[in-house]
Amino acid sequence: MEEHVVKILKIERVTHNVKRFQVEKPAGYLFVPGQATEVSINKPEWKKKKRPFTFTCLNEEPYLEFTIKGYPERHGVTDALHKLSVGDELLLHDVWGAIAYKGKGVFIAGGAGITPFIAIFRQLYKDHQIDGNTLIFSNKTQADIIMREELEKMLGPNFINIITGEKIAGLHSSHMDQDYLKKIISNFDQQFYVCGPDKFTEAITKALSDLGAKADTVVIEK
Repeated sequence: MEEHVVKILKIERVTHNVKRFQVEKPAGYLFVPGQATEVSINKPEWKKKKRPFTFTCLNEEPYLEFTIKGYPERHGVTDALHKLSVGDELLLHDVWGAIAYKGKGVFIAGGAGITPFIAIFRQLYKDHQIDGNTLIFSNKTQADIIMREELEKMLGPNFINIITGEKIAGLHSSHMDQDYLKKIISNFDQQFYVCGPDKFTEAITKALSDLGAKADTVVIEK
């Protein structure tokens, strides 16, 4: 397995608990939007604790980017990442397939499950091919919405936000379940992309199947 030592070039806060990390890009290191790699921190106590993260930049950028939600209550890798500074080092490994884009369709994300879709949307937007795609994005609160402004710019009215923990004017206040999907999606004979916590992905995949979506049209993270 390849291992690359890279320095953090830039850290930006995206939401109250999400940060964007731009890091050095090893020579010849290429990926397809939706793909991921395993990342660890180049410190003795963290080097062997690898976690998968999807790239959120375009492949053509001179750096690599990860958009990572921190979970301080777990005292794990994401919490440690959020405590790093510019100049600290990460270890990157082989690129592997995560979410593969197979054509226009409906993207359904729960929380940090949006991250595999970010590079896909950015590439489609750059190539003027984003029309015809829809994003349904579920979060607990309005403050949890990752990259809201950029997603609104790219997707326009095809960016649908669901808030489960509060009522906000202009946003759907509901839970992502079969009844909701039936109301908001009129065609289940199209491509679907689903990513989020395991229970979310399982529930949405089952709901789509029950509503008529074929198994080979539902793409999940692998």
